[in-house]
Amino acid sequence: MNKDSFERNQVKKTVFAIFLVLFVLSSAAQKQKIKFMTTFDDKLFHFGFTLGISTLDFSIVNYNPIGENPNFRPQVWQPDVDQVYVNSNVRSDIDELVPGFTVGIISSLRLARDFNIRFLPGLSFGERKLVYNIPVWDTYNYEPLTYYSIKSTFLDFPLLIKYKARRINNNRPYILFGPAYRQDISRTAREDLVRLTNGGFYAEIGAGWDNYFTFFRFSVEAKISLGLNDQLGRVPAATQRQFYAQSIKSLRSNIFTLSFHFE
Repeated sequence: MNKDSFERNQVKKTVFAIFLVLFVLSSAAQKQKIKFMTTFDDKLFHFGFTLGISTLDFSIVNYNPIGENPNFRPQVWQPDVDQVYVNSNVRSDIDELVPGFTVGIISSLRLARDFNIRFLPGLSFGERKLVYNIPVWDTYNYEPLTYYSIKSTFLDFPLLIKYKARRINNNRPYILFGPAYRQDISRTAREDLVRLTNGGFYAEIGAGWDNYFTFFRFSVEAKISLGLNDQLGRVPAATQRQFYAQSIKSLRSNIFTLSFHFE
């Protein structure tokens, strides 16, 4: 057998092997499995509960310098090593993302074959660590803080549209989007260095994967919530250094949530 014939035979064997692998994979992919809860998505209403972990973040815009804030007035402190003037640059940022926890109730209404509207009221807990480029002094601490902690407890009220792809055996991917309102029920004192407003509106978008079992549907979902309004509250009482809050121009809350739904 000459070299050309040998190469042609090798090519034929390779092509045949590729087609054989593709045929096997195609047959395996089309293999039908026992389908569970085949009428679950046909129900007009269904309910469940959700558990999740979340991280809270801030989108921060600072005055640069702080004198751009028309409401800024220098305060005199003794000792004055941390005195801030109109031309000072006081910058804040998030130190690190801290895991939080969320729990809620699921109420779902079927709108069409592939669309549902979902209301998921819940309760979530989280923390944000705010750091500055200058020492952070709290009147009630004898040493400067490494960061300033802002803890929040939210009442969550998301109203979302869920679009589902075609069901693949016992799996069904989906996307969702819609608005949400969150009410922070944490009581913040007038002396807090950075105070937040109690309520905020969010735009939410996410994706997930439904898994159908014998008696329930389990879903894993990742979602991003983008704050739409400035959540910076009033400056603290004059007993505190007010420039930590006055250096911030706007403060929007962003949340990432990984949820586990049981329906």
